[in-house]
Amino acid sequence: MGMTMTQKILAAHAGLESVTAGQLIMADLDLVLGNDITSPVAIKEMEKNKLDSVFDKDKIALVPDHFVPNKDIKSAEHCKCVREFALKNEITNYFEVGEMGIEHALLPEKGLTVAGDVIIGADSHTCTYGALGAFSTGVGSTDMAAGMATGKTWFKVPSAIKFNIVGKPSKWVSGKDVILHIIGMIGVDGALYKSMEFCGEGLKNLTMDDRFTIANMAIEAGAKNGIFPVDELTEAYLKEHAKRPYKVYEADADAEYDEEYTIDLSTLKSTVAFPHLPENTKTVDEIGEPVKIDQVVIGSCTNGRIDDLRIAAKVLSGRHVKKGIRLIVIPATQSIYLQAMEEGLLKTFIEAGGVVSTPTCGPCLGGYMGVLAEGERCVSTTNRNFVGRMGHITSEIYLASPAVAAESAVKGFIAAPEE
Repeated sequence: MGMTMTQKILAAHAGLESVTAGQLIMADLDLVLGNDITSPVAIKEMEKNKLDSVFDKDKIALVPDHFVPNKDIKSAEHCKCVREFALKNEITNYFEVGEMGIEHALLPEKGLTVAGDVIIGADSHTCTYGALGAFSTGVGSTDMAAGMATGKTWFKVPSAIKFNIVGKPSKWVSGKDVILHIIGMIGVDGALYKSMEFCGEGLKNLTMDDRFTIANMAIEAGAKNGIFPVDELTEAYLKEHAKRPYKVYEADADAEYDEEYTIDLSTLKSTVAFPHLPENTKTVDEIGEPVKIDQVVIGSCTNGRIDDLRIAAKVLSGRHVKKGIRLIVIPATQSIYLQAMEEGLLKTFIEAGGVVSTPTCGPCLGGYMGVLAEGERCVSTTNRNFVGRMGHITSEIYLASPAVAAESAVKGFIAAPEE
């Protein structure tokens, strides 16, 4: 019996000829990731277990991004802990304020995640790097500590679901609409501990930024990981960014999948996830009575990349945010921020009545830079809309694409741009 793409990567890193779904393996790690919330816990675990050093200072990435620049004393202490650990262990890939960015946008940009890798991160959206043909998944801080110390971790090999992507999306439909459609279709536990494997001729119509968005939200369907094949677009991205060699793995023709779905991009419409689960989706034309909003956030590890900002700026160009609506735009990295500035996108956002923040996760987790008050509603390009996720427990989050978010900021209610 053949193996899926994910199973081939795991077998290679476990030193095995083959693996099967459900098998327990110990695999070598190419990268271990932590941020300013999860790393301090891992660091304390290492200290508690008298683990004095890391397995490889080049294969650990520490990215303070959730409460950076620090919002209060507690967040400052967390970052101090990470900073001191990074300096003590001479961590090569520690990103201080001024060079940091949102981790899941920063690491591919820096060439630290490449095809064929096995990557763990103490953040659930570590699955983002599957867009590059890597196996990447989120783990707890204790597993992060063990990974930093030993360079290995154990996995239960996941079974897989195959998503055959066909067709070409219409003008304002993007990767966010694709993954929201899929989660709405299979549910937040529809891929529980499975690999979501994407393939098909329609992939050529999805940009790398679309793919990063789709892989990023695989966890919102309960998946262990999401993964894309390495095609010409991936190769071009890797040639531009990769700092080291990569390896391409392909699924066997006789690989076994638990389910198979065909997603026709040409039939998809702008999609929104209503409170309080990503599976609670509606297309914009299904909404009915206008849903009035108070705030719009465009950014995050899901949709803070340059394509996202270009789309939002295109919608906002020559227009203005409706009075009483707060528009917050957060480029995901310093490089994206600079590129958006050079292209005039930041000027467009500010002239439209928005504010532009330094790279940070900030409002996505109710941290800062856009916390919601009682009863407020926010259209957000982030990845989770759980109760209290962005602030007060009575506030509401509506997940959407950058195009829908920008149009909603202008209209004052949830809307999609006209074709």
